[in-house]
Amino acid sequence: MDYRAGVDEVGRGCLAGAVFAAAVILDPARPIEGLTDSKKLTAGRRQTLAREIEARALARCVARAEPSEIDRHNILQASLLAMRRAVAGLALQPAAVRVDGRHAPDLPMPVETVIGGDASVPEIAAASILAKVARDREMQLLDRLAPGYGIAAHKGYPTAAHRQALRRLGPSPWHRRSFRPVKEALRD
Repeated sequence: MDYRAGVDEVGRGCLAGAVFAAAVILDPARPIEGLTDSKKLTAGRRQTLAREIEARALARCVARAEPSEIDRHNILQASLLAMRRAVAGLALQPAAVRVDGRHAPDLPMPVETVIGGDASVPEIAAASILAKVARDREMQLLDRLAPGYGIAAHKGYPTAAHRQALRRLGPSPWHRRSFRPVKEALRD
């Protein structure tokens, strides 16, 4: 059977933490109701759907690119790296891959980009959900490892509170040093 994987990433615009990507091959015999863009779902609904995806998908993998890789390669290249890692980690080799957005990772199989795919393509939506749940879980951990930044609340995104904490505390080991607000905090 020719399997098709959906791929999405989360955390590109963040100042702290890894960028996460997920790849999912859904089972057509076991559809999952309610799959959509993870940003449109409540945290509770994402958790519920993530458990369903984990139980019903034919294959799934969540991968990441670390802040040091983001700083070394740039966020786009690090996102594509995380996507390649997610597809490579699947237990089944897909015949084709559909990726949310306009940028495609270099993969050994055909890749189609779908703008808005996280809201319209079930396997991409499933990947969006798994990546978001995994990253949010990690942000809870980073909040405990780097207290004072409020990472559990803003998930590493550049909110006013996060920028203020950066100016007050300086960057943590998990901040992306190539991002302007972090660079500015390093100079202060």
